[in-house]
Amino acid sequence: MLVEDEMIIAFDIADQLISSGFDINGPHPSNVKALSAIEVARPDVAILDVQLADGDVYPVATRLYEMNVPIVFHSGHADPGQLKLQFPGAVVCTKPCSAGRLESAVRSVMGGGD
Repeated sequence: MLVEDEMIIAFDIADQLISSGFDINGPHPSNVKALSAIEVARPDVAILDVQLADGDVYPVATRLYEMNVPIVFHSGHADPGQLKLQFPGAVVCTKPCSAGRLESAVRSVMGGGD
C-alpha cells in the first residue's frame, strides 16, 4: 500500500517498486481513501507519507499497526525517533530517499533483510 499525496513522488515510488517485482495498492492521497482501501484488502506492507492533504497519516498508521501490517514511513516532516516509539518495528526513510533505500526498507520490514 502506498499512501502519498504528492503524485510525482507517488508515481516515482510506484514505478520503482513495480520494476522490482512488487504489486502496488495506491497511491492513496488521503487518510479517507487509504482507510477505505484497508477495509477492502489487507496490505502486505505500507509506505506512508506522514503529512497528507487531509491531515497527518496517524489514523492510517494506527489501523495498519493494529492489523500487524509492516510500515515504512517516507517523510521529510516527521521525527523518526517519535515514529519508532509510536509504531515499534516501523522503518523511517527521510525524504529525500533513494529508490534503492526505500526498496531495502520495504524488504526489511517484510522480513527479507536489507
